[in-house]
Amino acid sequence: MARKILQTVHETAKGLHEAGVMDTRTMREFDVLCLQPVKALNAAQIRRLRTRNRVSQAVFAAYLNTSLSTVQKWECGQKRPNGPSLKLLNLVEQMGLELLA
Repeated sequence: MARKILQTVHETAKGLHEAGVMDTRTMREFDVLCLQPVKALNAAQIRRLRTRNRVSQAVFAAYLNTSLSTVQKWECGQKRPNGPSLKLLNLVEQMGLELLA
């Protein structure tokens, strides 16, 4: 529900910007405020995400453009995804692995 409200507010702000009522700086601030937060994922959550998509660690790594050893380390807790990898995992969690096909 909150996501839908943010989306509506963002569309309204976009319309105001296009009409010349809102300046570019303010529009950029709205853009940032409306971004979905990236949540940290632990080893069990990453494993569940992969198994829910019914792929092996090797196939999951290929979809994410990372190495098999990285996925293995994420799933056993030796390493934690961050930056672009974490954002990508969040997107896969929300929209499914088909997003990357």
